[in-house]
Amino acid sequence: MTAATHSAPPEAVRSLIPARLDRLPWTRFHWMVVVGLGVSWILDGLEIQLVANVGSVLTEPASGLGIAPAEVGLLASVYLVGQVVGALVFGRLTDRLGRRRLFILTLVIYLVGSGLGGLSWNLGSFLVFRFVAGMGIGGEYTAINSAIDELIPAHFRGRVDIAVNGTYWAGALIGSLGALVLLNPDLVPIFWGWRICFFIGPVLGLVIIYIRRHIPESPRWQLTHGYAQEAEATIDGIEETVRAQGGELSTVDDSKAIEVVPERSIPILRVGKIMFTEYRRRAVLGGTMMITQSFLYNAIFFSYALVLTNFFDVPSGRVPLYFIPFALGNLLGPLCLGHLFDVWGRRRMILLTYGLAAGVLALAAVLFNAGALTAVTQTILWCVCFFFASAGASSAYLTVSEIFPLELRGQAIAFFFCIAQLSGAVAAALYAALVGEGDSRGPLAAGYALGAAFMLAGGLVAWFIGVDAERRSLEDIADPLTSTRRRGAVRATGASDNIR
Repeated sequence: MTAATHSAPPEAVRSLIPARLDRLPWTRFHWMVVVGLGVSWILDGLEIQLVANVGSVLTEPASGLGIAPAEVGLLASVYLVGQVVGALVFGRLTDRLGRRRLFILTLVIYLVGSGLGGLSWNLGSFLVFRFVAGMGIGGEYTAINSAIDELIPAHFRGRVDIAVNGTYWAGALIGSLGALVLLNPDLVPIFWGWRICFFIGPVLGLVIIYIRRHIPESPRWQLTHGYAQEAEATIDGIEETVRAQGGELSTVDDSKAIEVVPERSIPILRVGKIMFTEYRRRAVLGGTMMITQSFLYNAIFFSYALVLTNFFDVPSGRVPLYFIPFALGNLLGPLCLGHLFDVWGRRRMILLTYGLAAGVLALAAVLFNAGALTAVTQTILWCVCFFFASAGASSAYLTVSEIFPLELRGQAIAFFFCIAQLSGAVAAALYAALVGEGDSRGPLAAGYALGAAFMLAGGLVAWFIGVDAERRSLEDIADPLTSTRRRGAVRATGASDNIR
């Protein structure tokens, strides 16, 4: 040997780890994963609702900030920019460094940003802290959805992902109910009330950090990144925990083994080429689903209060009472319909939920334009519409997190999350303009019809080019980039979209 001798290239590793994970019965271990990781959606819903509630309070001199009304919109915008930056940065890092490191780091960043937000002394400091909190939550999405998909058995993956994503609205409810108490000056002084609001999330997060300390790294990630021994130790530990909790483990057929040649990091240019060249149909699918659902949600959500006050003369102080049933409908949809995405299938349920949401919204547009609705009946139609739309929106996040190879999963989630945020920002601005001063129903009714058409289009795209991912191993949906089977298939077919 000489000084110029290079290290030997990594050897192929044959493993049953994916099959061993997918055959696990449901036990308390999986509940720990769901509770410990799924809280990120609750935190985001909480943050968005808190800012919506405290905006007007912060304009009062007694708040200690006394910002101008025109500056209130900056709070949501800066938080959104933070989410986008966090998703892109931490999405890349979770694919390189692992799921566990990032879902601990991103939660800490959120805790610091949100907690310090309650200690802000002027607008500048508040904006900085909101940006930091947004970065934490944006990073949470990428690391959390990746880890949940890779730890939850294939038989349950759809319903778990959809239910977890839907808990955003549980956070919104917590934020709304907390604001009713903390922002009531008869109960809590204005100076302290809004500050205490921003400690709700960190208090919840501190409890969750304790739970996350016991959640293991994804053995799938370890296997494909050169940590085969650690991956075997991790899956052995998971199986031991499941047995101790009463789960019976079946024997895994050796034919289900995968063979990989580990790579520590995939260059970002290669990631882009794979996602948009080899998986271009899936990129169109993910982009369409995320853009259409985000457009509808932000169009309705951010014009919700304006519609009630301008067209139905609901006092601004009573608007939160109309928000509660709306949030409940959004929460119940994924919880009630989620299991059908595993039983009836992804494409069928996506078309059904997107299509029904579109149909109810189109009906609402006609009745609204005719002046046939009251504040109550309008809210009822929104609740029915978003009972289905919420499950469909959650399935969009499920789709983009399961149809791409493991090594770029976090980055795929980050990319599609960012384009969804852009779509939502456009919709929010557009529909606020359509509401105007509430002197004409026609433009907003046309906007509702447009939103319905968007949702129907998203459902149809999923029906025609969607992936039948229900109850299938992630490795069967998209071979890992490091898989020897995938490399052979790509050489033979020239396109990963042909791999099933």
